[in-house]
Amino acid sequence: MVDVFTKSKRREIMQAVKRQHTAPEEKFASFLRRLGFSFRRHPKHLPGTPDFYLPRKRLAIFVNGCFWHGHRRCPKGRNRPKTRKQYWEQKIASNQRRDRRDARRLRAMGLSVYTVWECEIRQVGIPARLLARLTGSPAVLSTRVKPREFR
Repeated sequence: MVDVFTKSKRREIMQAVKRQHTAPEEKFASFLRRLGFSFRRHPKHLPGTPDFYLPRKRLAIFVNGCFWHGHRRCPKGRNRPKTRKQYWEQKIASNQRRDRRDARRLRAMGLSVYTVWECEIRQVGIPARLLARLTGSPAVLSTRVKPREFR
């Protein structure tokens, strides 16, 4: 199958894809603020430049797009473009390897590392496993948090 866009138009489209301050990140940041947590965004001194760093909790959080990081539990993460299949398989596999490497480095520094998926933010706001870690309350695990702005 041939790409419907010219090479220059495809390049323009791909360059427009944001790396930081994406909609899922902004929603997640809003939620953390409402809970009263202080955090840093994209700290350059940490391996992998996590999307959020909570120094008091020694916690690094990555907000991953389901497609770009190959989220297997989400249709968006399982689907691949019809063109250049090999390229996309390699690209996503490379992203996953980098994610694992960065998480290992952060854990070696004594940080807890969490990955929050784009689809999780859309569905529940903040995953129960992370909310339990943030609040220190295991009872939170039984509740699904879905604030109005995340619906």
